[in-house]
Amino acid sequence: MTINGIGVSPGITIGKASLLKKQEAALSGVVLANDADITIEIEKFNNAVALSVQDVETMINSYDQSQGKEGLEILETHIELLTDPQISEDVTEKISKEKKNANDAVIEVIADAVQLFTNMEDEYLSARAADVQDIGDRLLRNLNSSIPDTTTTYEADTIIIAEDLTPSDTISMDTTHVAGFATQVGGRTSHAAIIATSRGIPAIVGCGITLTEIKDGDLLILDGQSGAIIINPDQNTIDQYRIKQDNLQAQNNLLRSLKDTPATTTDGINIKLFANIGDANDMEQAIGFGAEGSGLLRTELLFMGRDALPDEEEQFEFYKAVALKAKGKPVIVRTLDIGGDKQLPYFNFPAEQNPFLGYRAIRICLDRPDIFIVQLKAILRASTFGRLKIMFPMISNIQEVRAAKVILQQAKDELSKAGITFDKNIPVGIMIEIPSAAITADLLAKEVDFFSIGTNDLCQYTLAVDRMNEQIKELYDPYNPGVLRLIAYVIDQGHKNNVEVGMCGELASDPKATLLLLGMGLTEFSMSAAAIPEIKNIIIHSDLTKAKQIHSHIMEMDSSTAITAYLQEITL
Repeated sequence: MTINGIGVSPGITIGKASLLKKQEAALSGVVLANDADITIEIEKFNNAVALSVQDVETMINSYDQSQGKEGLEILETHIELLTDPQISEDVTEKISKEKKNANDAVIEVIADAVQLFTNMEDEYLSARAADVQDIGDRLLRNLNSSIPDTTTTYEADTIIIAEDLTPSDTISMDTTHVAGFATQVGGRTSHAAIIATSRGIPAIVGCGITLTEIKDGDLLILDGQSGAIIINPDQNTIDQYRIKQDNLQAQNNLLRSLKDTPATTTDGINIKLFANIGDANDMEQAIGFGAEGSGLLRTELLFMGRDALPDEEEQFEFYKAVALKAKGKPVIVRTLDIGGDKQLPYFNFPAEQNPFLGYRAIRICLDRPDIFIVQLKAILRASTFGRLKIMFPMISNIQEVRAAKVILQQAKDELSKAGITFDKNIPVGIMIEIPSAAITADLLAKEVDFFSIGTNDLCQYTLAVDRMNEQIKELYDPYNPGVLRLIAYVIDQGHKNNVEVGMCGELASDPKATLLLLGMGLTEFSMSAAAIPEIKNIIIHSDLTKAKQIHSHIMEMDSSTAITAYLQEITL
């Protein structure tokens, strides 16, 4: 039997399955009788927070940094979440006003926070739900000694099978004998994926309910490249995969050696490979993968998981830290992109039937210039510490660009009046993620310095498909001829108007798309850092003439099925 999921950490491994099962906390339904009980439960919660912080600090102090910095950064994030005043306030309010006991209050508050992140369409942000759930589980363990925090020692060549792996699972687990991971849920940016990649452990996530077919002790072949798990294979299949293991190891050694190799085609065209990041730590990791800078800094992470807007000084320090970690490499800072799937508990969003088509991103910023100008001033101040660029999201027309530039000029004027230095010629660009912006790229190009194509939303809006809707998600297809024609048009108009064009959507990291995008004339790709070596390897073995021929051929095709099959064939 073969089970398919999402391959998130390449490698082939053969070993025995070990099922990771967890005891979950349950609501007790106990209602507090009096003020004395309320005081006791609040004290229990505060003690659980203190013990949980102590647990994580112990993990930090004993962390083996030879396994990479990723785990350490996750643990530091958990300290911030455990001490987040918003979580404390929400739990305390449920105890004091709703008469919930501490256990039930924590379960409900954490469930709401997890749901908030899970519903976010941005895969990077959605994956942060695991951090919230993880600290919730830790709080509950310290509230209820009946829920053990088990640590298991594994035999050699063990493949962990679980519904999900929390950040603490992957960080604290003794992976000496762990040969691979497979989970029912999760995506490419989940912590299980990040930790597995940093430690070189093959991993597959998002396998779905079929993963329950695996039993303890089953012999498995796990292919982290293709996302396939073969249960109890015969000897012939095992022998074939042993050969694949050797070939893949040779390929991985080659990719690691490309870190400092320029992404230049065989006919001498230089391509820039950037990383999509969320903070300074991501920037440092990206450079380790060979990134030439960042094509997307998601600033909304700074605004989430808190009870008030960050002030100018805090934002300045955040952008400054990223600029310094970039070490002179360019960083495109996307201005606040909230609303839709990214709600803030302290921001009074209106009730909307279609929030993805509503009050969000640049629309909020133009409606609330008091918030917008603070962010712009902070970015401008940080621009003296690196090569920052400003990018406005969800632009649908030229009037929005002009209005945003007026507020940007106001921010510059205020800083100049105060004698504060900044890059007066900081480049300004826009996301092309709405069809109206793509169609009017020739007009928009006259107002900005660069475009960045956000293929995720562009595809969703062009095809009128909610990719989070299970019933129609198969219709979400970036290889649809209509989507590809919009992308090609934007790139063409950018070139004609001397505007730089990059891409920061998921298509930029898809190896099947690389030759097609090169043929369209795309010269700047931005993606998850771990995807850079593979894309670079394709580029340095390609020539632009062939890529243009591929593009011309595909533009004559009328079926995304035929397009993907053709691209798959020429990429192999």
